[in-house]
Amino acid sequence: MSELPTVTATRYVQPLREGGSLPAVVDTAEGGLFVVKFRGAGQGAKALVAELIAGLLAQVLELPTPELALVNILPPFGRGEPDPEIQDILEGSHGINVGARYLDGAFNFDPSAAGDLMSPELSARIVWFDAFLTNPDRTHRNPNLLIWNRQPWLIDHGAALYAHHNWAAVDEARTRSPFPLIAQHVLLTHAGDLEAADARSAGALSARVIDEVLTRVPDVLLAEPDGGPEGALAADTVRERYRAYLLLRLRAPRPFVDEAIRARTRVLSEPPRPLSARR
Repeated sequence: MSELPTVTATRYVQPLREGGSLPAVVDTAEGGLFVVKFRGAGQGAKALVAELIAGLLAQVLELPTPELALVNILPPFGRGEPDPEIQDILEGSHGINVGARYLDGAFNFDPSAAGDLMSPELSARIVWFDAFLTNPDRTHRNPNLLIWNRQPWLIDHGAALYAHHNWAAVDEARTRSPFPLIAQHVLLTHAGDLEAADARSAGALSARVIDEVLTRVPDVLLAEPDGGPEGALAADTVRERYRAYLLLRLRAPRPFVDEAIRARTRVLSEPPRPLSARR
């Protein structure tokens, strides 16, 4: 895998206030428009690490996701922004941040309007992907799917891998969690053969692939200045934690697959919920 491109932010175009971490559309000197997640936002660098790991794994699994880039924020950037909340975020984000290509003209996925664009096979692979990475944030309320050029695109993975917010509590049982929140997945009822999705997706991942993905995550985002009682943690130490977590989660048998199959069977047996109950 090649290194991620690095671009320099030149203009703050507009905030995306529907995101809890206040991402923004940003113009860059080298690459045009990106939707940028800032490490100075409330969720911090871990949300950016989750974006990179999930986005890079999605590329390996041939799931449609916008181009990723590292976005350098220089100290003068955004000084003219009148909103003090934005000023504070940008002030705390000097250096490397994470951007995804802005898909101009894209619109939010709605199963009732664009469900025909999601094949059962693709839906099953996306359900598998989100269960593997413990992503709770692809629900009817907040699908984090865009439709662009009549194709779905996966976005916003900052909530994935939520175990990394408290590594001290992560033991084997928690790592092997079946992830019951998959029952709320927006594509669960669209999903086809989840066992086939498991065979294809797990077969595409390996220790080598995961190592290559983690190598592309910059040290500056991984290093933890306050590692708790252990003190500051070097990037390679944190990288090894992600490696161990992902490989253990990938090890067969995978409880999250069985949980997704059970949840799909249960949801399909229930009467359809009114639209108001899905929001």
